[in-house]
Amino acid sequence: MISLKNLEEAERLISENPMALLYLSRPDCGVCTAIRPKVEGLLKEYPRISAGYVDLDQIPEAAGRFSVYTIPAILVYAEGKETVREARYISLDDLETRIARPYGFLFS
Repeated sequence: MISLKNLEEAERLISENPMALLYLSRPDCGVCTAIRPKVEGLLKEYPRISAGYVDLDQIPEAAGRFSVYTIPAILVYAEGKETVREARYISLDDLETRIARPYGFLFS
């Protein structure tokens, strides 16, 4: 998961990749810090997903752009369209199930 430096990099990640994941959080969020490595581990099963980390302390306008009102937030895009949105209470099993379907359509 790469750290994105501005909103344009986040937009580019979504538009230039068949499937992209954005992980939006803040460094002082304990839950966010605990879940991020688990999401990165999950992404190893889906190597064709391009993933980016958005630090909302550094890019506060991203919260408004992506309509994120609670963190952590995980947004998954397939061909530029949002297909998965998870926030606050994230079940990694449910997340994997929701990622697997569009991933299978795009890459199988």
